[in-house]
Amino acid sequence: MKTLEAIKFGSNLLRENKISSYILDTELLLSKTLNKSREKTLTSLDKDIEKKFFHIFKDYLIRRSRNEPIAYILGEKEFWSKNFIVNKDTLIPRPETELLVEKLSKIFKDKKISILDIGTGSGCIIVSLLGNLKQSIGTGVDISKKAILMAKKNASRHKVCNRIKLINKSFENIFNTKFDLIVSNPPYIERKAIKNLSEDIKKYEPRIALDGGNDGLDLIQKVIYKSKHILKFKGTLALEIGNEQIRKVSKILIDNNFRIRSVIKDYKNNVRCVLAYYK
Repeated sequence: MKTLEAIKFGSNLLRENKISSYILDTELLLSKTLNKSREKTLTSLDKDIEKKFFHIFKDYLIRRSRNEPIAYILGEKEFWSKNFIVNKDTLIPRPETELLVEKLSKIFKDKKISILDIGTGSGCIIVSLLGNLKQSIGTGVDISKKAILMAKKNASRHKVCNRIKLINKSFENIFNTKFDLIVSNPPYIERKAIKNLSEDIKKYEPRIALDGGNDGLDLIQKVIYKSKHILKFKGTLALEIGNEQIRKVSKILIDNNFRIRSVIKDYKNNVRCVLAYYK
């Protein structure tokens, strides 16, 4: 089978299974199968594909047709112009979170700070921040041992191992250390709303990283309360939050002696992140 025929075969299969990005996903999966860039694959459309590779490609297509996220099949996801290793033990990094990294990188440019990333997952936030803030040091914590192993691989891949500690424990068990910046993308989806998420998210991404409790604010509240005790004076807390949570989150912050510094809106003009400092 030629490359062009394989792309047509894959596109048809994914389209029949209602995968909206069927052409792009087919090209990416075939490129992974052949261990080539997408560009190189698309400039070799008349090249024959060996039978063994076609079988591998078909397996990938079947996984994608069942709504498994493309990032999990590829084993990586681009975030902040870097490729991060991902699997089903961590959330897939989102473009909205890049806005948080961008804002914090500008605020703390050329400064030497200590950063805590709560619920570090793949490590995409802390690793990206340390990649930009060359004088700074960071700590990432996660209750998932598998997530910490993944974050360690990404820290190594992006050469920040000498400035980062990655620890398998709850942020509630951090004592006797204070940070200039605490950043977190905690679970913030209301438990009852999880069933309404798209199939690829609710079937494959780790529920523990999605479930924010009955009102979506359980973990956010705990992070805010804990941050009071482990932030330096006038230290910054940066939180990613859900749609329409800004009013309630603002109240929790103010009740806990934080002053809101700024908010970040996503590409749909929803408030996605809030930055506050401890008075």
